[in-house]
Amino acid sequence: MTSSIISRRSALATAALTAVGAATAQDASAQKIGTLDLADPKTRAMVRAKIGGSIAEETVYTFYRLHLYGYANEGNLIPFVTMNNLNITKWKPLPNGNYAGTVFESGAYCKFDTDESIDVWENPITGEKRDVWPFIGGPLKAEIGPDGAVTDETATVKPRAQRIDIIGDTVFVPSQSAFSFPNPMKPEQYPKESAGPIYYWDSHFVQAGKVADVLNPKLTRAGAFSQFQNLVSWHPWFGLGGKPGRTYGKAYGTKLKSLDDLPKAARATLEKQTPEIFNIDGWTKPRLDFPEYMAWRKAKQG
Repeated sequence: MTSSIISRRSALATAALTAVGAATAQDASAQKIGTLDLADPKTRAMVRAKIGGSIAEETVYTFYRLHLYGYANEGNLIPFVTMNNLNITKWKPLPNGNYAGTVFESGAYCKFDTDESIDVWENPITGEKRDVWPFIGGPLKAEIGPDGAVTDETATVKPRAQRIDIIGDTVFVPSQSAFSFPNPMKPEQYPKESAGPIYYWDSHFVQAGKVADVLNPKLTRAGAFSQFQNLVSWHPWFGLGGKPGRTYGKAYGTKLKSLDDLPKAARATLEKQTPEIFNIDGWTKPRLDFPEYMAWRKAKQG
């Protein structure tokens, strides 16, 4: 039960997947540019997949820089850490006209706004030094259709419909997600780690690409700028159980032509903290950072 409800998003789900929005037919019917007719369900599905990932059977790499802040329900945001996040998604078209993705994702924690990998983090709210728990999640399954993305039961991102927006020569694909679940780390059992009886995860995403790239039949994927914010209950490794507030995250990134385009300093942090992301063919067992941390903490507690 635990492992079926508390995976990522990507981040982060997912990263390229978690940035795919959902549009309604009535919103799309008013938008048409060239042959990009958003009233057509097949076109909308193609736009979502081509901006969010690919319309072909291929692997897409997306890199995000995620800055995490603490908000204690008063005062300004407090810089916490920066995560170098890599999303690798295997895409393929489906017979029904939709597109499927299998997501693998990981993130390495760094000193805020740097590529300095950290093993220990000093909490600026409590002053306590905490062991860092790297982020990892996948494989996650999702299906992209004309009106959004459907994720499997392990995802903490459940996209809600927002219209595809064409502004000038750019296509914007936004989405929003509000997700919550009973926290398996009960406050009475884990007073220092538990964020409360209910765990909350809100995410807002947008990806943007050029209309010309979407219309280009020679391209199976459009170049895309990706950006998201999230508001999430304290992760247990922060050690903020019983403290009011959540983490606020802001991330920006883009698809990579290949792993060769991954920033070298960021790659070094990922190779140190989550080397398995570079061997997804050997990654067959589901990985989820929250339940893995919980299992480690429970074993340590005895």
